[in-house]
Amino acid sequence: MAIEQFQYDNKIVKYFTIATVVWGVIGMTVGLLVAIQLFLPEANFGLSFTTFGRIRPLHTNAVIFAFVGNAIFAGVYYSMQRLLKTRMFSDALSWINFYGWQLIILSAVLTLPFGITTSKEYAELEWPIDIAIALIWVVFGINMIGTIIRRRERHMYVAIWFYIASFITVAVLHVVNSFELPVSFLKSYSAFAGVQDALVQWWYGHNAVAFFLTTPYLGLMYYFLPKAANRPIYSYRLSIVHFWALIFLYIWAGPHHLLYTSLPEWAQALGTAFSIMLIAPSWGGMVNGLLTLRGAWDKVREDPILKFMVVAVTAYGMAVFEGPMLSLKNVNAIAHYTDWIVAHVHIGGLGWNGFLTFGILYWMVPKMWQTNLFSKKLANTHFWLGTIGILFYALPMYVSAITQGLMWKEFTADGILQYPNFLSTTLQIIPMYMLRALGGLFYLSGVIVMVYNLIKTAKAGDFLANEAAEAPALEKKESVASEYWHRVWERKPVFFTVLVTIAILLGGLFELVPSFLLKTKDVTTISSVKPYSPLELEGRDIYISEGCVGCHSQMIRPFRSETERYGEYSKAGEFVYDHPFLWGSKRTGPDLHRVGGKYPDSWHYNHMYDPRSMSPGSTMPRYTWLFDTNYKLEGIPAKIEAMQTLGVPYPEEYADQAIEDAKEQASTIVESLKKDGIEVMPEQKIVALIAYLQRLGTDIKGEEIVADETAGNSSSGGM
Repeated sequence: MAIEQFQYDNKIVKYFTIATVVWGVIGMTVGLLVAIQLFLPEANFGLSFTTFGRIRPLHTNAVIFAFVGNAIFAGVYYSMQRLLKTRMFSDALSWINFYGWQLIILSAVLTLPFGITTSKEYAELEWPIDIAIALIWVVFGINMIGTIIRRRERHMYVAIWFYIASFITVAVLHVVNSFELPVSFLKSYSAFAGVQDALVQWWYGHNAVAFFLTTPYLGLMYYFLPKAANRPIYSYRLSIVHFWALIFLYIWAGPHHLLYTSLPEWAQALGTAFSIMLIAPSWGGMVNGLLTLRGAWDKVREDPILKFMVVAVTAYGMAVFEGPMLSLKNVNAIAHYTDWIVAHVHIGGLGWNGFLTFGILYWMVPKMWQTNLFSKKLANTHFWLGTIGILFYALPMYVSAITQGLMWKEFTADGILQYPNFLSTTLQIIPMYMLRALGGLFYLSGVIVMVYNLIKTAKAGDFLANEAAEAPALEKKESVASEYWHRVWERKPVFFTVLVTIAILLGGLFELVPSFLLKTKDVTTISSVKPYSPLELEGRDIYISEGCVGCHSQMIRPFRSETERYGEYSKAGEFVYDHPFLWGSKRTGPDLHRVGGKYPDSWHYNHMYDPRSMSPGSTMPRYTWLFDTNYKLEGIPAKIEAMQTLGVPYPEEYADQAIEDAKEQASTIVESLKKDGIEVMPEQKIVALIAYLQRLGTDIKGEEIVADETAGNSSSGGM
């Protein structure tokens, strides 16, 4: 049999590795700034583009798509070549993948801090960037599939299965969730509204975690953990069960983020049921990883790389147990909107993704630079700094969450809320936020130690850009009747990819399609709910731009503790014109769904200018720039026309009079403020924001909810 000579491409791995480290430091530094602002709002330095609302999505995007994303590409490009015994399909596609991804990340840096956002969790980037993401992801997929087809290894190892599933699913999720109608170059509205938008977003949001932060990392675990331990994976059959059960079940679990909301009960029940079932395959992966190290625990104690990997797999096991527990309705009733969710996410992010990435970097860099790691002592120092950082981050957040959950629901013996003022809870947990920031500082310090260690390692070695390798050419082999069934699938990459696609599409089809087909049944029409006025629509866009949804929910759940504090619980029919939905996922501040009419215009004016003047002790930053910048009146007609295209029932030709209506409503607010001694110009952003806030939740006050089929048909608005 002829032996073929070829070379592995280490250069592309090197560049993705450097990008991983650089963006990791940047993303975590921004995260530390975000954490500090929770107890010291002045840490935004009085600037609009450094406030919590604007840089939190920058932090999440930088960590998920820049740090983790580049780590995925580095690990996949390194492992895939060796598992398939071939160079990547196209060097040109590899470099398009690299530079395109860095430009996408840079575009996030240049848009999110300036309020250019869709507001949708983990999908905040605007429509031109969404298109770029899809194109670059397809480039990655073509390169990956082309490499699989030209492989010299007949059977695809388990890591490749997870890479295929990640590529297919992320592509589907991104495309569906990015259905949006452009209004201008950097402004769009979601094609979906209200309940349907929420369902699509969390179908995407949960599965972005599943198929971007989990499945590709499981593939990396299946390659790098056995390599680092120099032992075979514990169980091939367990990996088969783990893979197929996981990719089939995961896609159904998204609705558990929307329990007790206006989402139809059938969708909530599906999300809960499949979330519980996820424990089995998820723990199957954890067990397979940990048992790979059986008999090698002495090596684990001495090798910092294995330490990182063991803690990573353990953190994965903790996170995938906690997720299903949080999807139980009785647990969710207490935990949702609290810091418990923040702790849960960071156990996965800091422990699973972060520590596995560090272990992989410590393993790959010496290999590619043909040397030994500069300092195991520094690597161990990094390990303990990171571990202490995770503990100081997560444990205070659990304490904070329990405090929030109990205080929000506490009633006196007389049946009234013990803590009716939301701020009393915020003040109680400030010490926990300080400890959280300290944990972030520990974790970031460990990363900086790693950067120094890796630089010194690279300087001591000689980088091997093209690594020589050899393997026999792949020969066609007929199927053997007695061959194990999954082995047959593994040598048919196209067939295998089709099966994966079917497995991941089923959940989406069964959840999303009925939601749209049953929209009139699931969403009771409320005849008093009307479209936003032009000025209110402009104010809503300002609310989105400032990232207010990151701290404030607009979804009052049907609990007495919430209706007593905020007002009537939220109805699905109230959101039919909301493109996008703004239900929120965390309450750092109170719910705002019924804030309309609760305070005079002057209260909102003063509260935005100096929150502590209205709410002593508030941790909300000052929004002084809203008082000296103007909204664009000339842009309002295009927004009205876009909403009409999406089905919002504004009168025909209404765009022509939208500017005059906006001016008229603004003048009313200006006069109201003037009575309280406040002089303001009608075109200032604060005026539009006040208009929106005063509208919230007012449509159903004193109104009866009726089923109005005519209204339902004419005002679907994506519902």
